[in-house]
Amino acid sequence: MHGAPLLLASTGMVALALVGGFVLGALIWLIATYNGLRRAKVRAQNAFSQIDVQLKRRHDLIPNLVETVKGYMAHERETLEAVTRARAQAASALGVVEGGAMGLASMAALANASGALDGALHRLIGLVEAYPELKANQNALQLQEELASTENRIAFARQGYNDAVMRLNESIVVFPSNIVANAFGIREMGLFEAAGAERAAVAVKF
Repeated sequence: MHGAPLLLASTGMVALALVGGFVLGALIWLIATYNGLRRAKVRAQNAFSQIDVQLKRRHDLIPNLVETVKGYMAHERETLEAVTRARAQAASALGVVEGGAMGLASMAALANASGALDGALHRLIGLVEAYPELKANQNALQLQEELASTENRIAFARQGYNDAVMRLNESIVVFPSNIVANAFGIREMGLFEAAGAERAAVAVKF
């Protein structure tokens, strides 16, 4: 007679333990998944900081390049102005991203603006080739080396950033981690990809 209540109590305790274990396991998984997503986002943001430094350096070098060559290229005003405008647009797009907007649209805008700046620089450097006297200008030669070095660093940093973003974005869209990402508002970050003709680094040669 006393065995039935004891059996029921024991069964109830087992069921309660199972439920408690499930809840605890789910909570541990939730915390681990959330922390994993946050760490992946921080790694991607840190990777972008390397691009940010080099883009700013390039933006700082370009006015010096324009100032150096414009005295020799009085008839190329349109090209020089195009480079200046492209630099301003690229700097503006970078400012938006630095403000925290690193989504698909803002990163695409930055990549497009940077690509347009690459194209403007390509055209400028192509014209510079027609002015032999610039080849003897030490300031122009130094700017060439610094810009080429900066372009190489941008390309290297871009690869690291894109790899980090792809890992983050994959975790955000696959099940079941996508549930956690959606619940906590963790959004995909945009890749920083050069468009077609601008994939190669700018060849700055005098």
